[in-house]
Amino acid sequence: MIIDAHQHFWDPARADYPWMNAPELAPIRRAFGPADLAPLLKASGVDASILVQCRSALEETEEFLHIAHTTPSVVGVVGWADLTDGALGDTLDRLRASPGGDKLVGIRHQVHDESDPDWLLREDVQRGLAAVFARDLAYDFLVRTRELPAAIATAQAFPQARFVLDHAAKPPIADGGSAEWPDRIEALAACGNVWCKISGLATEAKWSDWDAERLFPFVEHVAKCFGKDRLIYGSDWPVCLLAGSYDEIKGALEACLAKVGASVREKAFGVNAKMAYRLG
Repeated sequence: MIIDAHQHFWDPARADYPWMNAPELAPIRRAFGPADLAPLLKASGVDASILVQCRSALEETEEFLHIAHTTPSVVGVVGWADLTDGALGDTLDRLRASPGGDKLVGIRHQVHDESDPDWLLREDVQRGLAAVFARDLAYDFLVRTRELPAAIATAQAFPQARFVLDHAAKPPIADGGSAEWPDRIEALAACGNVWCKISGLATEAKWSDWDAERLFPFVEHVAKCFGKDRLIYGSDWPVCLLAGSYDEIKGALEACLAKVGASVREKAFGVNAKMAYRLG
């Protein structure tokens, strides 16, 4: 089974997405739902997907679980819940008991939008993470280079937990990279309990001037650090449409992974997602 482990649905007419207000994001400021993704998955030979949160709202998580309940191709949901809420455990139990709740596989928060680079290390956040892991859910790190030290400390604090790094921590590809990103990625990978999504890379490059060759050094680095068992493919659709079509994004990542090794490519397109998210 080939799995796209990172895609979104949204409708700006029905909810507010603060991150979507920038003028350059106008091309994706419209509704995207299961009917839009289905033909793209079929044309690209992708069997299933994992639906990932877009905004900090419990209502969205509930809606995504309902979509997963009625959409066979959605095999998992990485939702949002308030990690600082002392009653988070009760909230997670309620979500898991709802229709589609069996497809709740992880929780995510937009950490890179927090003003505090050490937000993950706050006592209330760490308590919330403990509630997530007590229910055998994964936690997705949505961080950039700035927040990687806190992510490393968090992964070390919960050695038995499962973490997934989204978008390889969004390396500044358009700027040619950074001095800190490679070492911090290596340190995070050394924790052993973190998987890394090869997703969202084209939109970190120059949208009108990128190709697989320009992405490859970054893919090669995370492949070296995380190994063949902890790399995961994700399209980041429909955000990826800012840089290219679904097929173009998938093709570029396939080309990069093929250069790293056939076994790496094979596991990244399904097997590793099943392990990271405990998919049935």
